[in-house]
Amino acid sequence: MTSQPDPQLIADVEAIYHGPTSFRDDTEPPKYGPTPPVLQPDSRIVPSWAAGIAVASIGVGAGITGIGCGAWLVLKGLASVTLNSVLMVTLPIAALAMLATAIGAAINRARPAITTNIYKGTVHQKTVHSKNTGLWAKTNNQQ
Repeated sequence: MTSQPDPQLIADVEAIYHGPTSFRDDTEPPKYGPTPPVLQPDSRIVPSWAAGIAVASIGVGAGITGIGCGAWLVLKGLASVTLNSVLMVTLPIAALAMLATAIGAAINRARPAITTNIYKGTVHQKTVHSKNTGLWAKTNNQQ
């Protein structure tokens, strides 16, 4: 047994397809008018304290993610350190230090060492006898 479609339903569907499907009102709304403001009660689904906790948890999660990414980058960099990379960084520095030492030694040898001691007046020489005693070093100087 086959059922036939309802002819009224088919006519309604055809009317929808051939008629306008939207309406646009292009009249300009008034700039002001006598209509009083309408009370719009606060009907939130989530309480404000719960929304605050949600926002804070998103911020903490984003911060922890940033710290984790930074730690990952540092550890990844440390894991890629090899002897060759250490030598490539430190050998030029060591070469500059050796060059500076060699230049300083050459300047020191090229310069004559002149030491002139001039004493005027009487010289007094003292003899001091030191004795260390005790668990903690206690020095007794006797002249």
